[in-house]
Amino acid sequence: MAQILVVDDSSTVRNEVCDFLKANGLTVTSAVDGKDGLDKLRADPSIKLVVSDVNMPNMDGLTMAEKIRGELRNTTVNIIMLTTENSPSMKERGKAAGIKGWIVKPFSGAAVIATFKKLAV
Repeated sequence: MAQILVVDDSSTVRNEVCDFLKANGLTVTSAVDGKDGLDKLRADPSIKLVVSDVNMPNMDGLTMAEKIRGELRNTTVNIIMLTTENSPSMKERGKAAGIKGWIVKPFSGAAVIATFKKLAV
């Protein structure tokens, strides 16, 4: 059972984030887009934190977050966006969907590991 779900269509980013989190003692699973992320979250109720890109095929990260809160009625999982997007309108949409944080790529694990650990318990 995973503590953290990493959702990113870039295998390079997905592997970098997953490897870093695993090296820091966290249990991680991953998904290739928002649709896959929703499926993984449905299948594993032990996930406490979703770290997601915004721009992905099939389903973007913001839509996935809205569906987590709406369709799945999951208000307990923490969601953080890890993205190149930095527009105020996207951040507002994320805030409305209950996103806890917005991290602009590139990923710097050392800067966020304490927060990730706190949100994954």
